[in-house]
This record gives sequence, structure tokens and C-alpha cells, in this order.
Amino acid sequence: MMFAVAMTFIDQTIVSIAAPDIVRELGLSASGMQWVVNAYLLALAAFFALGGRLADLYGPRRLVVIGTLVFVISSVLCGCVPKGDAAQAWLIAFRTVQGLGAALLFPAALAVVVAVFPRERRGRALALFFGLSGALTALGPLLGGWLTAGWTWRAVFWVNVPVAIVALALTAWARIADRKRAGTLDVPGAVLIALGMGLSVLGFQQAWAWGWDSAATWICIVGGLAILYVFVRYERGVRHPLIDLRVFQDRAFTVDAVVLFFAMLAFVPLFFFASVYAQVSLSASPNQAALFLLYFFAGFAIASQWGGRILDKQGARPALKLGTVVGAVGFALWAGKLTDLSMHDQWPYAALAGAGIGFILAPASTDAVNRAIGPSYGEVTGVTQTVRNYAASVGLAVFGTILTHVTNNNVTNTLESRGLPSNVADNVAHSITESVTGNGDSSTPTGSGAAATATRNAMNAIRMDFAEANQWVFYGMAIALGVGFLCALRHPGGRAVTREDAAEVERTPSHSPAAPQS
Repeated sequence: MMFAVAMTFIDQTIVSIAAPDIVRELGLSASGMQWVVNAYLLALAAFFALGGRLADLYGPRRLVVIGTLVFVISSVLCGCVPKGDAAQAWLIAFRTVQGLGAALLFPAALAVVVAVFPRERRGRALALFFGLSGALTALGPLLGGWLTAGWTWRAVFWVNVPVAIVALALTAWARIADRKRAGTLDVPGAVLIALGMGLSVLGFQQAWAWGWDSAATWICIVGGLAILYVFVRYERGVRHPLIDLRVFQDRAFTVDAVVLFFAMLAFVPLFFFASVYAQVSLSASPNQAALFLLYFFAGFAIASQWGGRILDKQGARPALKLGTVVGAVGFALWAGKLTDLSMHDQWPYAALAGAGIGFILAPASTDAVNRAIGPSYGEVTGVTQTVRNYAASVGLAVFGTILTHVTNNNVTNTLESRGLPSNVADNVAHSITESVTGNGDSSTPTGSGAAATATRNAMNAIRMDFAEANQWVFYGMAIALGVGFLCALRHPGGRAVTREDAAEVERTPSHSPAAPQS
């Protein structure tokens, strides 16, 4: 199961490092490249609940196999994208199918882990499972940088083929028993949640292009949220809902989900923004950008293990409080260092930010799964992973909008200060913003004559402008984790009582205080 889910989490971030080469070869727009990254996360968020429900109805082993096949076939097709006008649509479409495959695969794989581990070993197994998934998310940029520099950016998709072959072979060898549940598939619910998430993220994503004062922006955002509200109302009246909303009656589960949301606003988007920042402002190669992110991963890996021990001994609340505080401080200090334009001076703060996320992900996810209702771990996993992936999509969209807006304003001011007329400076700044936020290649001046000369002479200042714009993004991530801390204070504390724990209590006979005890 770890081999199976490895592909899904690596692909959340591996494309970020390859983005400059993809845009350069295929001629994608900045918004198009953002959608190549975001389409995968959005499909994960939209279809994860469906994947969890299908695993319950048809058996987790079958869904693991189907999800792996869908994922790896779409990965191959992403790597085979042709050049030309159809490239952008092709890549976004098959990245979406990749996300669908991952949404079918992951909850089924988790259901297998839950089924095969006995109660006394399950907490440790789930902590390892969720810790590994976060680690692989952080490892994606390293692998992406190595493959892109050593071979071709297409290899970031093709690398999934050998991993999938091993995963399918191990799944067949393990002879996992399929445990099916009675019930029906809630098709209207699946359609509603997919539409609601798709529309709302589209609005956030396009806010910079359309403008925050555009009716289209707010129609998408408000319309998407309204559809999600209808989904919640609809699910309450369905006999076999896509998501059993009774799980939110458990305050600890609700807090786990909310803290995960704010943590994921920063976690996955960080890899995209930090890698582009390294390549633009620090003039780093893809491999150097990947190593830059290794600092974050080091802090994450250490804290994940520590957080698992805290969960086992004290429950999720201390880990969530510690993680949100450490993460908020780490991101805030890191933001302040971005304008130093020194990769090595930033490593303590990157590691601190990574540690904060590490303290949160595995404990919150494991605690939430342990609070499952009835026999369905698939449904509960669908809820938490939908929250995680939707937050990642919203984070990419919102922070991407902030980055492009601030970069455009900064570059315009820089060019105006060097003598360009405001209208010319704005046009050139817009073109440069498209370049640096889409492919990280800010070395080619845009325009001709005086504009081109001014742009070439201002490149060092433009790199600083981009670093200052990224500060807004990193401070935003710190604020998100600060809000997460306020939510973590609402966690009731204590360890989750699993279904098996409750059953054990019921089987244990009570004794009168006066009764003799042997």
C-alpha cells in the first residue's frame, strides 16, 4: 500500500520543480501552468469522498488496483503530451484524470491498512502511513529536480510506471481480502461536491486574471460555496450518504479537520512557491531549488516521528498546538529572510516551518481516522483527505493570486522609477509577471528598444521585487497556521477511543466494589 500511495503524494509536488521546463517547451501561460499543478489537487479534493465510498461498497483491494491503473495510464499520457496548441488542454485534462486515480487509490489503501493491523498495532501503522505520505510530498521536488536536470521533464510523469508495477505485484502477492459493505452509491452527492469544489477554486484561481471586482470571480466563488451548502443539506436526508456527516458531532474530529485545512493551506502550495522563488530570486537550478526544499523536509521528517509519539502518549491536542505555533513562527521568520537572497541563511527557518507541519499532519489525520463512525473508515478518510486536498487547491489559488498581483505592482514601480512611462511599465511588468510566476525564467527581457534596455538593467531589482512578493505569501502561510492554533485550542484532548476499544469495554464484565477479586 505504501508503494501504491507513493505515486499519489509525490505527484502533488514533483511537477513544481519541472514547471519552468514544461512552460518553456510547451509554451504554456502562467495561469495554464498553475492549472497543471492545481488540476491534480482539485480532482483529488473533488473525488476523494467518492473513492472512500467506492472502497466501502466494492472492496478496497479492487479499488487499489483500479486506482493504480487509472493513475499510471494518465501519468504516461501526461508525459506524452504533444507540442502545439493542444498541449495545455491535454496536460490539464490528464492531470485531472491522475487526480481521479489517486482519489480512488488512497482511501482504499488506507482501508487495507486499517483492516490488516490489529488494534494494538494500528496507531503505529497509521502514524507511519500518514508520516510517509507527508514525507513523499516533501520528497517530490528532489526527485523532480534530479529527473528534470538529468533527463527530461517528461520523466516526472513516467517515473510512476515502475512504481505502479511494483505496487500491483505486491498487491497481488499479499492476497488482500475484499470486505464489502451493503449500500448504494450517492451519485447526486458526488456530483454536487465535485461541482462545488471545482467552481469555488476556479474563482480563486482566476481572480488575478478576471479581477476581484469581476462578477465572474464572485459568481464562481459564491456559487461553488452555495453548491457545497446544498450538498451538506442533501447529505443529511440520504439513507446511504456519500459522507456521513454525523462524524462532525465529534468535536475532536471537527477540530482535526479544521486544523488540517489551515495546515494544508501552507504545506502543498509551499513547494510550488518556494521552488519558483529559488529559481527566480536566487537564480537556482532545478536541482538547487530541490535541495533548498530539503531543509523544510528535514524539519518535517524529525517532527513527524516526534508528533506520533506525542499522539500515542497524550493524544492529538498537544501535537496540534505545538505544530501550529512552531509552524507559524517558522513561516513568519522565513518570510523575513526571503529578501536576503541567500539560500543557506534561510535553512533554520525552513526547517522550523517544516517541523510545525510535521507535528500536525500525522497526529491530526490518525486521530480523525480513529474516530470513524460505524464500520466505515473509507468515509471518514474521504472527509479528512477531501479537506486536505481542497485546502491545498485553495492555498495555491489564493496565494498564487497574491503573488502575481504584488509582483506586478512591484515590477511596475521599479520600471517607472527607471524612466519608463506608466502604461509601458505596466505592460512590460505584466509580461514579466507571467514569466516569473509561470516558468521562473526572468532572464529574458520583454519588449524592445528602451523598454528592453530598461528591463535588462533592472533584472536584479526585479528579482528582489519577486522576493518581496513571496514575503506576502509566506506571511499568509504563517497567519493560516496562527488561525489553526486558535482552532487547536478547541480540541477536547484525550486519545480517540476506537470501535475495538469500545467493544472491549462492553465485553469486560463489571465488578461490584464489595465482590472478592482473585
